[in-house]
Amino acid sequence: MKYDAIVVGAGLAGLVATTELADAGKTVLLLDQEPEASLGGQAWWSFGGLFLVDSPEQRRMGIKDSKELAWQDWLGTAGFDREEDEDYWGKQWAKAYVDFAAGEKREWLRSLGIKIFPVVGWAERGGYLADGHGNSVPRFHIVWGTGPGVVEPFANKVREYIKKENVTYLPRHRVDRLIQEENRVTGAGGSILEPSDVERGEASSREVIGEFEYYAEAVIVASGGIGANFELIRKNWPERLGNPPERMISGVPAHVDGRMLEITERAGGRIVNRDRMWHYTEGIKNWNPIWPAHGIRILPGPSSIWLDAKGNRFPSPNFPGFDTLGTLEAIKKTGYDYSWFILTEKIIEKEFALSGSEQNPDLTEKSIRKILQRILPGPPAPVKAFMDHGEDFIIADNILDLVKGMNELTGENLLDATEIESQIIARDREIDNTFTKDLQVTALRGARNYRGDKLIRVAPPHKILDPKNGPLIAVRLNILSRKTLGGLQTDLSARVLDEAGNPLPGLYAAGEVSGFGGGGVHGYRSLEGTFLGGCLFSGRTAGRSVAKYLEESKDQESKEKLNV
Repeated sequence: MKYDAIVVGAGLAGLVATTELADAGKTVLLLDQEPEASLGGQAWWSFGGLFLVDSPEQRRMGIKDSKELAWQDWLGTAGFDREEDEDYWGKQWAKAYVDFAAGEKREWLRSLGIKIFPVVGWAERGGYLADGHGNSVPRFHIVWGTGPGVVEPFANKVREYIKKENVTYLPRHRVDRLIQEENRVTGAGGSILEPSDVERGEASSREVIGEFEYYAEAVIVASGGIGANFELIRKNWPERLGNPPERMISGVPAHVDGRMLEITERAGGRIVNRDRMWHYTEGIKNWNPIWPAHGIRILPGPSSIWLDAKGNRFPSPNFPGFDTLGTLEAIKKTGYDYSWFILTEKIIEKEFALSGSEQNPDLTEKSIRKILQRILPGPPAPVKAFMDHGEDFIIADNILDLVKGMNELTGENLLDATEIESQIIARDREIDNTFTKDLQVTALRGARNYRGDKLIRVAPPHKILDPKNGPLIAVRLNILSRKTLGGLQTDLSARVLDEAGNPLPGLYAAGEVSGFGGGGVHGYRSLEGTFLGGCLFSGRTAGRSVAKYLEESKDQESKEKLNV
């Protein structure tokens, strides 16, 4: 059977593209190597953060935002420096995405039943000059329902279209090649994998039980990035970030393997910005893992003391939540793959959020009752579980015992309790006045000027070593793999381009495999809340572009028949 379009990958970008095509009355074949339990891909596991500009939620929180300010922040963050080549289309996609985030994005999502939590978060705060990296204002909008709340409307629409036979969904169908005829992509072929009953996120079998070939007028590749492929991450690791980490944990399931990048490249597609990637520095091993090397990211407030592996405090602006890749570079220059937070119980109960839908049951389950429990004394239940069971957590009543436990955890004996204590004492002395020369103390006081941070995100400034704020807590932070910022280069119609910059007929791409648009919409850095949004925007664009192309081809055929 020949379809109007084939979509490769049933993650968020693939689901959005599929629904757009089906909405336009097209027949779609949706292929994915994972079982049906993983419909929605890694988006399902996300915290559900979305980048919006000048939203009602921002205005209600007293935030003055604008498209001009957002574009200033995006440019300062992205650092596009390959504008005549690899960054050419990525920058154009970035401009279109900021327009989308400042325009119809919120109302489009609301029309699908997606609602936003009222308190806006402030991610990637920068810490440099006004035109440098970071969000000048809070823009991290959490979806009510987190990642599942984003996936659900599109998954439900796909299921309805399956019933109507507009969409055919084939899980356990792994694409191994793109079929081409006369330089045109006309289908996809690959391996049928044995049925699997693993739960969402668990690694599934790769046992092949058959083969397939399907044909269509157009193919959309929406297969995700390389986040679980440590070998490929190390191969593409840029020198500017130091040596590739020998030890990492994974923020994504094993199926995020990057296979379709090479497969599409073999078909003539161009990959750009291979050296750009987005990995977190605040990763902790999941005490209850679902996928191999499963890690969770701490979404930290700004108060924790951040030390390198030898116990030296990182300099400004390497503070928690300010510059992810800047701190990653600083960590790698130490020669070690880990670092430390030291904090108090007063800090952890207010400032530690864990990324992921499963780590935020209150938001994921849309439970007001559970949300209200966050204001009670003590850390949230998911954080407390890590404190009780996580191997990266050390808890002690005094600095000597804390540092002893830290050294025992790594087995390297790199930390000197006296030196660490002296650094914290120096920092604590700065708390006595409302003015300070310690820029981290200045930053956390500044953060509390924002009502959202003061309410639920930033603890009142206090002395770390004062026993009344204890016990002391140390957390070993691992490098956590996550996003691919480069990828298949696409034009603004989501058409995959070849090495000469020409569209490959019949081939489109969306989501992380395309660098969230253009082969790298983020440049070198992300403002956060832009990955889910990038999947939504690029998936929508690809679906609509293919639908338009199919209509134009149909009209052209009709004209040719009339002329005959």
